[in-house]
Amino acid sequence: MADAFLEAFRMAAAMGWEILWPLILGFALSGIVQAVVSHQEMSRLLPDDSPRSIGIALALGAASSSCSYAAVALARSIFRKGASFTAAMAFEMASTNLVLELSIILIVLMGWQFMAAEAIGAPIMVAILALLFRLFLRPRLVQEAKAQAEQGVVGRMEGHAEMDMSVSNGRPLWRRIASPEGFTAISHYFVMDWASVWIDIVGGLLIAGAIAAWVPKEFWQTFFLVQHPAAATVWGPLIGPLVAVISFVCSVGNIPLAAVLWNGGISFGGVIAFIFADLIVLPILDIYRKYYGWKMMGFLFGTFYAAMAGAALIVDGLFSLAGLIPSERRAQVVEASITWNYTTWLNILFLVLAALLVWRFLKTGGPEMLRMMHMPAHNLRDR
Repeated sequence: MADAFLEAFRMAAAMGWEILWPLILGFALSGIVQAVVSHQEMSRLLPDDSPRSIGIALALGAASSSCSYAAVALARSIFRKGASFTAAMAFEMASTNLVLELSIILIVLMGWQFMAAEAIGAPIMVAILALLFRLFLRPRLVQEAKAQAEQGVVGRMEGHAEMDMSVSNGRPLWRRIASPEGFTAISHYFVMDWASVWIDIVGGLLIAGAIAAWVPKEFWQTFFLVQHPAAATVWGPLIGPLVAVISFVCSVGNIPLAAVLWNGGISFGGVIAFIFADLIVLPILDIYRKYYGWKMMGFLFGTFYAAMAGAALIVDGLFSLAGLIPSERRAQVVEASITWNYTTWLNILFLVLAALLVWRFLKTGGPEMLRMMHMPAHNLRDR
């Protein structure tokens, strides 16, 4: 038993070492983007479910934090301020599927094809969701959800969602980034994004390490219908989101587990659907219940699931026709180990960068800001 736990922990640690520098790079780039993109105009820019509003929602989501809980809280915030509910949900989807850190980790851990599939599939998923909302979302349900949202029931990361530290002083973009205020804002976003998702990252690594070490590949091959390729192509996108629902892991933390599932035999579309599904894991479904009520929670689960599975099926078909689905399953999981190679040098380099950003964070009132991040939004406004 002890040996089994040690092996699972070893694999989790090795995977963590493998993705350390991409995580630091991704969060640093995300901090830069967030530091120059203001949240103040979001509700004004998302008044309806028109293609223009949905496109803006995609862009704003890509420029936000990858934390699923912060995305859900911010989506409620902009909905309460007047944004279209459909556009708010499109923003939510984009903020966990089009962010820089996710793309970098996908490339390093699984390959560029998965990053490309995510980038192509996310807009398709949002388009399917917008269509489903137009067909089935009734005004009365939106009104009931708005009434529940106005109660301000606490979920998680409301403080993070309410904060806007962006630097918008009229100066050119690069001067804003290089300014002392820009450096401070970047450092604060960097540390707070880490604080938002570290539990998901560690949890994802531990779950992925345990599954890789303990679950025989034969089980996954049977479960994912590897011996029946045609059925597996359909089964993967249908079952992928449901596996995600019960995994409890969201944000970038689900990528190590996605790599394990890919090595285990899930279809290309199935692994993409699994990655898409970080917004319907059980803890977030419970937040939807608090934010919008039981009926809207059920509606969101059904439409999100359909959009995720449908988009994954489309992406699988497109990549299959283009011959872009990897023929080998060699995600950096099973053979992951810590050795003195380019990964080690990159980790050292980016750990120095992280140390500089943390130092700036500590010197510029960061700890107080971090405490505020976990406060309910109404407490923040009172301050």
